[in-house]
Amino acid sequence: MKKHNFSAGPCILPKEVMQKASEAVLELDGIGLSLIEISHRSKEFVAIMEKARSLVLELLGLEGKGYQALFLHGGASLQFLMTAYNLLDKKAGYVNTGTWSQKAIKEARLLGDVMEVASSQEQNFNHIPKGYSVPSDLDYLHLTSNNTIFGTQIKEFPKTNVPLVCDMSSDIFSRQLDFSKFDLIYAGAQKNMGPAGATLVVVKEDILGKVSRKIPSMLDYSIHVKQESMFNTPPVFAVYVSMLTLQWLKDLGGIAAIEEINERKANLIYSEIDLNPVFSGYAAKEDRSLMNATFNITDDALKDTFDTMCKEAGISGINGHRSVGGYRASMYNALPMESVGVLVDIMSELEKKG
Repeated sequence: MKKHNFSAGPCILPKEVMQKASEAVLELDGIGLSLIEISHRSKEFVAIMEKARSLVLELLGLEGKGYQALFLHGGASLQFLMTAYNLLDKKAGYVNTGTWSQKAIKEARLLGDVMEVASSQEQNFNHIPKGYSVPSDLDYLHLTSNNTIFGTQIKEFPKTNVPLVCDMSSDIFSRQLDFSKFDLIYAGAQKNMGPAGATLVVVKEDILGKVSRKIPSMLDYSIHVKQESMFNTPPVFAVYVSMLTLQWLKDLGGIAAIEEINERKANLIYSEIDLNPVFSGYAAKEDRSLMNATFNITDDALKDTFDTMCKEAGISGINGHRSVGGYRASMYNALPMESVGVLVDIMSELEKKG
C-alpha cells in the first residue's frame, strides 16, 4: 500500500509521473535505449531539456520577458554561492527567516558586504519580518519564500527598485505570484518538481555581467545561459522527471489550479490544529505556510499514542525538524487531499482519546 508521504523532501511526486519515469529508465519512448544511458547531446534528450525549460517559463508567465530557465547541479546550497558570485559587487541585503537564509548569508559573506535587512531569529523564526525598509544601494535583496523547517511563508513581498532574488525551493509552482517582480529565482527540484539532483534557476538576463570579479565557468550564469543548460552533462534523470511533473501541472490547469488545491489542504489541517486542544501551531497564523504545517502536541503523554496511530495509518515523514520539534506535515503539490484527510482524522480521534 502506498503510504501517505508528508516528507519535507525529497518528496512525493504524481503517480503518473513516477510510472512514466520508471518506464523511461527501462526504455525511452521506444528508441531501444534507457533514458539514463543516452547521450545528453542526443536529439531525444535535447528535446526533453528544451521542453522542460519552456514549461518553466510558460507556467511562471515569463515567456518573452527576458528570462532564461536553467537546470543546474548542486542544489539550492550551491545557489547560495552562485547568486553572490554573479550579482554581489558592493553590498547585498538578506532577510533572515530561517536556516536556509542563514546558510545563504554565510556563503555570500565570502564574497562581499552583506547586511541583514530584517530577521525573525529572536523568536526562533516563527514569523516573517514585516515593516522593514530596503536600502536603495543594494546590489540585490535576497528572500526565502517558504521556510520548510519553521512552517512560515512570505505572503507579501517587499516593494523595491532593488533587484529581487528569491530561494523558492519549497514552494515553487505552488501558488500564483507576479514572477516578473523577481530578477532571479532558484529552487531545488526535490520539493515540488522532481527528484533530488537538479536545481532550477530562472534568471533575467539583463542583471548578469555587472560584477567586477572573474567568475569560474561552472558558477557563471551567463555561460550556462549561452550553453542552454548544456555546459556540462546535466542531471538527465532529474530533468526528465521535472519535465514530466511540469507537464502534469500544466495539464491540471497550471499554478492557478494547484493553488486552489493547496489552499484546501492547508485549510483542512490548520482548522484541525486550531480547533483541537491536543495540538498547537508553531508558526504565526498570518505567516503559515501552504506547504509545511508545523505543530506541537500539547500533552506529551499522548505522543506515543499519536505516533502509533500515524504509523498504523501509513503516514510517513511527519516528524518535525530538530530545531522546532513536534510535527511537520509537508503538503507539496502532488500530495493528495486524501492523505491530509487521513492525518486530520487521526488528530481528531486522538482528542477523543485524550
